[in-house]
Amino acid sequence: MLKEFKEFAMKGNLVDIAVAFVMGAAFSKVVASFTGGIVSPLIGLIFKSDFKDLKYVITEGTANDAGEITGEVALLYGEFLTNVIDFIIVAFVMFMLIKGINAMKKKEEPAPAAPAGPTQEELLAEIRDLLKK
Repeated sequence: MLKEFKEFAMKGNLVDIAVAFVMGAAFSKVVASFTGGIVSPLIGLIFKSDFKDLKYVITEGTANDAGEITGEVALLYGEFLTNVIDFIIVAFVMFMLIKGINAMKKKEEPAPAAPAGPTQEELLAEIRDLLKK
């Protein structure tokens, strides 16, 4: 059973998936940083506030002695939109990556065609000639 598990775990596809998962997680952090640090502030200029902090307050909270607001109920649509932008960027990059890989696969040289054998007429003529001998 251990041997079978080792063979399964060391298959090329499983290792490739593991590497892709780790790279995807790291790439997701890069995209989140890009969106949070570059895209959100630029979009925030339109709304005159930090884009990620946009929210619709349903119930007002109360401020405590430290100045923190407690008991507020709000829809954090700015954070949601930031995550949607992150997803769109990751999905687009993955699409372009897969498109590039597929284009490289198409450019690979096709396997050489099997050598063409004699036609049926040529074989029949050969058989006829052999029978004449």
